[in-house]
Order: sequence, then structure tokens, then C-alpha cells
Amino acid sequence: MDRILVSHAGTLPRPDGLKEALQTNASGAQETLSAAVANVVRRQANMGIDIVNDGEYSKVRGFSEYVRDRIGGISATDGTRKRLSVMGRDAIDFPGFVAAKFKNWGTNLALCDGPLTYLGQDITQTDIRNLNSAMTGVDAQAYLPSIAPGTIEHWLQDGHYHNEEKFLYAIADAMHHEYKAITDAGFLVQIDDPDLPDGWQMFPEMSVKDYRRYASLRVEALNHALRGISPDKVRLHICWGSNHGPHKNDIPFEAIIDIVLKVKAQSISFEFANVRHEHEWRVWQGRKLRDGVTLMPGVVGHASDIIEHPRIVADRLITFANIVGRDNVIAGTDCGLATRLPHAELTWAKLEAMVEGARIASRELWAKKKVAKKAPARKPAAKKATVKKKAATKPAKAAKKVPAKKAKKRS
Repeated sequence: MDRILVSHAGTLPRPDGLKEALQTNASGAQETLSAAVANVVRRQANMGIDIVNDGEYSKVRGFSEYVRDRIGGISATDGTRKRLSVMGRDAIDFPGFVAAKFKNWGTNLALCDGPLTYLGQDITQTDIRNLNSAMTGVDAQAYLPSIAPGTIEHWLQDGHYHNEEKFLYAIADAMHHEYKAITDAGFLVQIDDPDLPDGWQMFPEMSVKDYRRYASLRVEALNHALRGISPDKVRLHICWGSNHGPHKNDIPFEAIIDIVLKVKAQSISFEFANVRHEHEWRVWQGRKLRDGVTLMPGVVGHASDIIEHPRIVADRLITFANIVGRDNVIAGTDCGLATRLPHAELTWAKLEAMVEGARIASRELWAKKKVAKKAPARKPAAKKATVKKKAATKPAKAAKKVPAKKAKKRS
């Protein structure tokens, strides 16, 4: 490969009316979904995205709670308990802001009231068929996103297992079927696991040491869910909650990066365009990665409506290329853009900027390599120049002696 590949972390703008049609199971909704997936796959490939997805169009409940419809052993609660806030620590420092902007934030918890089972085979196969059909004639690689066990915990309350580890592993056993179906179909599976960093905000009483134990158990459960799946079929995506809040109290990447790297995934997608985390490229310096691991830093983000300049995108990619090598970097987004930006036009504009920035970075990184290879050829040229210079001076010395001999004969 002679360039940096381009991908993104998830949601893309849905066509008007598609979500409502799927929610109500309107007549022709599935045909509309199939056509929409085909269109969005072509649009991604045509604009220069190398690793594409289905836009998450079928996941009308969102990137996390879509599995409420795919897991058995779950029922609705009475609505009196809401999921823990991923702004729990920020709410202590900014109570007025959080209360004003996020007063209606958070869905009701669902209740695990029986053994968890996976019921989503049919809808997962529909996702696979739609993406497989859409990829016909498209020169790109494809992935499907799926949620991690630890993040499912955000909205699911245990009322059956009464044991944290057993509960987590039961979720993992259920989700294993979805991960395996995706990879068996020949696609990459992207594990969406914002819980790894953003769970820190949910538990303000925890120390870093306590939280590392919390995160480690969830990585162990995730790896259990990924059993039998080759890491080169797995991409991990993490973020710090992605809400438009202060993020002052996000856990530093340095505190959990070793735990993140224990996930059996060959590619790691993470926030970097977010100004709260842009300085954290430093955590990768001097860090040894497993052979073949690629980094997919977010080089465009959802935290601002401003479209990143392609030059900034290129500089961000070059930063990582200089640390881990140009072949180990993929251009990505901080998170799914469509659900966090106010208009579809901004999502597509940011993706265009990312593609152009990756082209700029690729030209410079690969040109740099070519120049370095040609550099030694200058030495022989320098020697030839010296020989020519000496040859030019010898006739001049001989010319001075001729007049002197002639003068002697005349006398």
C-alpha cells in the first residue's frame, strides 16, 4: 500500500423518513433500507473512503441500545431508574451547565430478569445481506459495528445473575454470536466500547486504581466474547462519551492505554481531534505494539461544527506516522458523526476533508521515502567533478613551460 487508508467510526446521515419507516415497520421499509445501504456504500467509496460501512442505518435505537431488540432475558423497568451519566464527574464541577443542557439526557434502564440469550440472528443476517449486496462492484473493504458487553451494562440492570462477573460474561456469550456472524461473512467487526474510557465519569467515587480493575474485567469479558475470532478481523473503537460537555474530568489515556491494548483487536480507533485529547499522541511514543496493529486516530471530530482544514488532518496523520510508521496509520473520525452534528452536510464535508488530508499526508510521507532512497547516489557524482577539475588544471601548467624553453635557444 502506498498511501494512508481512510475509514470512519460509524453513523452516517440517514435518508429522510427511513428511521420512522423502520420504527413503524412500514410497508416497503426493508426494501428502502436495502437501497439506502447500497447508496451510502457507493457514496463512501466514490469519495475515497477505503473501509466503509452500512451507515448503521438499521440501528434505529442507536449504536448501543439497538441490541435491546436482539437479546432475550430483558424487560422494561418501571422507568424510575435511569442509566448512569457519563458526565458524572463533570456534573460535580459544572452542575448548572449539566442540569440546563442535559436535564432530559439518559434513557431508562432495562432489566435483565432471566438468562441472557441472543435473538438477533435474523436481523443481523439482514444487515449482512444488505452490506454484501451493496459491496457488489465496489472497490473497498467493509465493516459492521457491534456493541461491547461493558457498554451494554450502561443501560442494562442485573436482576438475575446477582454477580458482576457472571452478568458480564453472560452478555459476552450473547454478543459472541453477533461478532462471529459478522466476521464469518467476511467483514471486519468494529467493537464499539466507549465504556472503557467513559465509565470513569459514571463512578465519581472510584480511584484510578479501582477503575483500572473495573476496566480490566470488562476487557476480559470482551475477549471472551471474541473467542475464536482472528484479531485481524476486529477493530476496537473507544471514546470518552462524545457528548458536547466539558470533558474536564475525562480519564487520561495514559491511565488505561495498557488495558485497551489487551483487547484482541488488530486496529484501534480513538478520539484525537477532540481538543481535550489531542495532546495524547504522546502516549504512543516508545510504546511497543503487537505485530500488525494499526492505529486509527480521529482526525476529524464531532465536537465542533467547524470543518477541519485538510492540512490539519494531514499534520495529525503525519504525527502518528512518525511514531508508529506510515503503514500502521488509518485516518478515522473521533466517533460516529451523523448523530452528533446538526446537519448531514457537515458530516459529508468533514469526511471530504479527511480524505483530502489523507491524500496530502500520503504524498508527503511516500515522497519523503523516495528522496531518502535516492540520496546516496550523490557521492559518485561528486568524485567525477573532482577528476574533471584536475584534468583542466594540468594543461595550464604545461603551457607555462613552453615559452621558457624557446627563450633559452634564442640566446
